[in-house]
Parts: sequence; structure tokens; C-alpha cells
Amino acid sequence: MQSWDLATTPAEPSQPRILSSAEDARAILLNLPAGEELQEHEVHEWARLVVASGQVEVSTPAGERVEAQAGYLFEFLPGERHTVVARSDARLLLILTPWPGDGHPGAMTLEEKAKVRERAAEHGSD
Repeated sequence: MQSWDLATTPAEPSQPRILSSAEDARAILLNLPAGEELQEHEVHEWARLVVASGQVEVSTPAGERVEAQAGYLFEFLPGERHTVVARSDARLLLILTPWPGDGHPGAMTLEEKAKVRERAAEHGSD
């Protein structure tokens, strides 16, 4: 068994800390100082975000907005864009499933990566 105290496990601001990574999921601890934000972004996996401490505002481009404190759980579909703003110093647990998700560079074979590079090079020469 492995365990982590999310309140005291070291995590530097702006440096996500991978707590666990396996074929089924990845767990990441984030330290987000007051006023900082995870700008609008998306991931290839299902994303579950747990507010471990502090207060955050989570919003989507569709205008959804939730003020949340410790104990809140958010779930985002693969590719669903969202923004997280820390209203106070906050610690967040991000769980990505499956890991890596479809389309994630880590899930591609070397041949698939080579094809993507070729297409990018072709577009770069236009």
C-alpha cells in the first residue's frame, strides 16, 4: 500500500508532483498559490480534480463557474476545456484516467509519432 497526506506532501508551486502513475491512471499533486491559475487547458484523459485545501474557482468556456473549497470534486471529459484560479493558496489532486489517454503523445507508437512529425513538417513548409 502507498499513501500520501495531501496537506503535507511536498509540492512546489508551478511544479506538478506525480504521486502515482500506472496503466490505468496518473495522480498528480498541484500547489497553486493564491491568484495563480491553470489557464484554459484540456487533457486527453478523463480528469478528476479534487480540492484538497484552499479555495479555487473552476470555469469552462461555456460559462459554467463554480467556487469551491476543500472537499470538492470536479470531473471533466477528455478534451473538455477548463480554467482553475486559486482564490487562496490551494492544493489540488488531479487524477487522469486512463493513462495515457487516446491521442496523448505517450500513448503513440514510435511509428505514429514519426507520422505526426512528418505531417507537422509538411504544414510548416506551406
